[in-house]
Amino acid sequence: MSHDTTRLNRERNHFAGHEAIWLFGYGSLIWKAGFPYLERRPAHIHGWVRRFWQGSHDHRGTQAAPGRVATLVREPEAVCHGMAYRITPEVLAPLDVREKNGYLREVTTLCFDDELGGSTQGLVYLAGADNAAYLGEAPLDAIAEQIAASHGPSGPNRDYLVNLAAALRELEVEDEHVFALAARLPPAD
Repeated sequence: MSHDTTRLNRERNHFAGHEAIWLFGYGSLIWKAGFPYLERRPAHIHGWVRRFWQGSHDHRGTQAAPGRVATLVREPEAVCHGMAYRITPEVLAPLDVREKNGYLREVTTLCFDDELGGSTQGLVYLAGADNAAYLGEAPLDAIAEQIAASHGPSGPNRDYLVNLAAALRELEVEDEHVFALAARLPPAD
C-alpha cells in the first residue's frame, strides 16, 4: 500500500449520511486535536495495544530519516485508552490528509470512560503492517534513539512521544510501552 492513503480513506464511507460520527484518537489526536469537534470524551477500545511501530515520513520525520509514531497492534485481551471526538463528516477530509501516511479509517466500538459511560460505533485510523510506512517492532532502546534523532515538518519526534505520555498521565492511563520509551529518551540538546 502507498504511503498516501488519502484517496482510499475517502472511499471508506462507513457512516455516510450521518450528521455526526465518533472518532477514537490514541496518539497525537489525544493531545492535539487540531480540528473542530462537537464533543470530547475519554474512551477506550478493546483488542488493541498502542505501539510506536509506524514510520512518520511527513510529520515527525522525513523520507530519508523517518520518525516513529503510534499505531495499534491487535492483542485480544488488551484495552487501549484514548480520546473520543464527536465530529461532523466534513472533518474527515482534513483528517484523511493528516493521517495519510499509511493510516486507514476502520470501524470500531468505543467505550466511554466518563461518568456517562456507554458505548457506540465509531472510526479509528489504523496503520497496519501492510502499509509502506510501517516500521514494525524493534528494541525499545533503538525506537527511543530513532525518536530522539528524528525531526519533521510538525517538529521533533520527541515532542510527539513526550506529549503523548503527558496526555496519558493526565487521563490516569497506564501505558507500559509509551512510558518505557519516554523513560529511554536521551536528554534533549
